[in-house]
Amino acid sequence: MEKVEARKTIEALRDQIRGHDYLYYGAAQPAISDLEYDQLLKRLESLEKEFPDLVTADSPTQRIGDVLVGGFQQLKHRVPMLSLSNTYNENEALEWDDRLRGTLGITQYNFIVEPKIDGVSLSLIYENGLLVHGVTRGDGETGEDITANIRTIRSIPLRLKAPFPKVLDVRGEVYMEKSEFAKYNADAEKRGQETFANSRNAAAGSLRQKNPQMTAQRPLRFAAHSYGVAEGLTWETHYDFLKACAAMGIPTPPMTQRCDTIMECMRHCRLLNRDRSDLPYEIDGAVIKLNNFKLRERAGFTHKSPRWAMAFKFEAQQAQTQLLDIIVSVGRTGVITPVAKLKPVSVGGVTISNASLHNFDEIQRLDVKIGDFVVVQRAGDVIPKVLKVLPELRTRQTKANFSASMINAVTDRFAQKKPEDLLPAKLGWVDMNRLGQLHQEYRSWVAAGATPPFPKVAYGPVWNAVAMDIWLEHAFKL
Repeated sequence: MEKVEARKTIEALRDQIRGHDYLYYGAAQPAISDLEYDQLLKRLESLEKEFPDLVTADSPTQRIGDVLVGGFQQLKHRVPMLSLSNTYNENEALEWDDRLRGTLGITQYNFIVEPKIDGVSLSLIYENGLLVHGVTRGDGETGEDITANIRTIRSIPLRLKAPFPKVLDVRGEVYMEKSEFAKYNADAEKRGQETFANSRNAAAGSLRQKNPQMTAQRPLRFAAHSYGVAEGLTWETHYDFLKACAAMGIPTPPMTQRCDTIMECMRHCRLLNRDRSDLPYEIDGAVIKLNNFKLRERAGFTHKSPRWAMAFKFEAQQAQTQLLDIIVSVGRTGVITPVAKLKPVSVGGVTISNASLHNFDEIQRLDVKIGDFVVVQRAGDVIPKVLKVLPELRTRQTKANFSASMINAVTDRFAQKKPEDLLPAKLGWVDMNRLGQLHQEYRSWVAAGATPPFPKVAYGPVWNAVAMDIWLEHAFKL
């Protein structure tokens, strides 16, 4: 193939791939199969390998860069990334609208209501349509430059479609969809790798990897919700800005609604709250904003947040179920965490069968017993935890939990061990013969239908051995 023809083919392939990236990640309307997409990408890689002088920084093949040596550099935001005032109460939202009316001196204006994605805030800087920086929120004034990592996120365009501002600082959230997060955790657990408590933690950890290849393996997405700087191209309303984002290839949150009154905003917030379990990503509320940018300028700011926007937060989702058992999770560093095994219950569309009890003091504070009926809550709208016990539903079949003295001894024993001493190659301090005998003793308790004087231990055969040894040594004082 001649170089002139190769150049045309390469540009056509890049345009095709960018278009499919937007359809898949931005519009959620994939037009081709994964196999067909991979074939396009491989053909582009092959041509760029044959004609290396035609490779450009914005090519879809150039998303993964080199491993970072040292820490992330700090970058100052040209316009601060402020937090939002928030409320859980509709009356407070109405009062906010009253204050806006008084500040603006008019009664006719409209709003934009967006789902508040529970992700990690990010600023993307484009110059002449090319992505040059990706910066975390940080303290709002200064963030970390994580450009190499965010280049691996396929929903983020490396080059914008025209027309675009000469300089654009677009802000949004990096997140994982629920199904992709669940699959990632399941695959990571099979490989013996770190799993995450929730999708927000997973996104945050992924963005701070020093090796972009690690970030590229995480199913991250981006959705824009605002901008800080737009030089050379302006919009009258936020709605116009969102339409421009779509035209430039930048994803925006679905279920965004333009509302003429605050009561319409409240109705849409209720709709989002009702349907939140059906959304593909986690949300913890909605954001209500003045639509017109000139009116925003008149409304102004407080020292920490804009007066023209408010986060309407949703209450955490709760359900009642029965606690069937208390097991112990032993972390990689030896930290012991009690876990409640629950009768499966749906909380916000997610089936919960385990919930955190945080620590052993929490067990004593709650006075929780095996067989109790409890209220569970998705704390932070993601991590299940036992919120309270319902003692009025307690029966004679309820069993006492394990003793505080045993718990303290086990916790102290683990605290005295260094992580490197707990690796499989250094388990000499565990008498495996005695451990086997005690395991047999454990089985005899179970076979007799009795409750052993120590809890079961979960998560990993090595830790099972270590933790069981400790529990049994204390329980039988051997």
